[in-house]
Amino acid sequence: MRRPHRTPASATALACLALALGACGQGGNEVDVDVQGTATAAPTGTVQNGELTFAVDGVPDVVATIATGLTTPWGVAFLPDGRAVVTERDTGRVLVVTAPAVDGEPTEEPGEVVEIGTIAETQARSEGGLLGVAVSPTFSSDGLLFFYVSTADDNRIVRATFDGESLGATEPIVTGIPVAERHNGGALTFGPDGFLYASTGDAEDGARAQARKSLGGKILRMTADGEPAPDNPFKTLVWSMGHRNVEGLTFDMDSQLWASEFGDQTADELNRILPGANYGWPQVEGDRGPAKFTRPSLTWSAEEASPAGVTYAGGYLWMAALRGERLWRIKVASGQVSDPAAYFAPAAEDEQTFGRLRTVVRDPSGRLWLTTSNTDGRGEPGEGDDRILLVEP
Repeated sequence: MRRPHRTPASATALACLALALGACGQGGNEVDVDVQGTATAAPTGTVQNGELTFAVDGVPDVVATIATGLTTPWGVAFLPDGRAVVTERDTGRVLVVTAPAVDGEPTEEPGEVVEIGTIAETQARSEGGLLGVAVSPTFSSDGLLFFYVSTADDNRIVRATFDGESLGATEPIVTGIPVAERHNGGALTFGPDGFLYASTGDAEDGARAQARKSLGGKILRMTADGEPAPDNPFKTLVWSMGHRNVEGLTFDMDSQLWASEFGDQTADELNRILPGANYGWPQVEGDRGPAKFTRPSLTWSAEEASPAGVTYAGGYLWMAALRGERLWRIKVASGQVSDPAAYFAPAAEDEQTFGRLRTVVRDPSGRLWLTTSNTDGRGEPGEGDDRILLVEP
């Protein structure tokens, strides 16, 4: 049985909207907010996928636990057959996970977890290790999986073939991304244009984010061979710059790219990513600074966010929060965002809580896969952690 609708933990905490070539002022944890316009999405209805039908009401409900006993799961990406490839940051393991059958009612049956290989060059360190994963858009013909991995010398993007049973040898396609204990970025996703997007961190040196020749503090856009996409703004791998540490990338229904970003002292950010734009780090953070820098669409305090993964489903962006230990739901339409609301927050009444939340992705059925991150050295692991939860949005 679905639980009753819940009141969001913070329906009015923050709101602002980004316009096509600018942004609005929004001050972190303030009560008074500046809203310019209204997102017009109407995110309600049903999802039908074969015989599977469920309501999409914008109120997330956990309907199953897909997997338990994982060690800091980080990346999640779906194969054409609906199974997911999952990476573990600290072990370097690559898993294929199958969700349990959920036909409208919650289930206590777990899914299936199979290890298909490890990424041998993984050098786990604080926030580094085996991070993002992406499935080739032409997987049915090339069998390629792409990984973002911290090694002893750098962060790099590698690819390997998966034959349905085991993972082949890795081949590096981008090397020399700065690496450090913290701020390694790590998100990977293929865009609607067929190109691979990757987020990098500043590797604890903010100057890298403003240096065009450095791959640190950037969002990169490339071919499947690791070459710059032909229409990139600087004729290099760089798509946007001035980032501190982006760990989440997603495209909405309008093919607009969004990124979740860790701030420093002032604000964590949700950014609408425009080609060639400079998001200001380390000169500025949050909603301030000169007009030459692109301002964030929304900001939060670190206590509310420390955002990791972000995805799009049902008219909303969904953003997982580590320190904030909650799932943010944000209305999105026509490049504008509004009405952030938090679920599973630790201080909310009548809420399930799951601790630190890292990755959220939409599966082929329209549901969300949500991973916990309580074994990452900064959380308090509970029974079954780390887990992958199945959520109806």
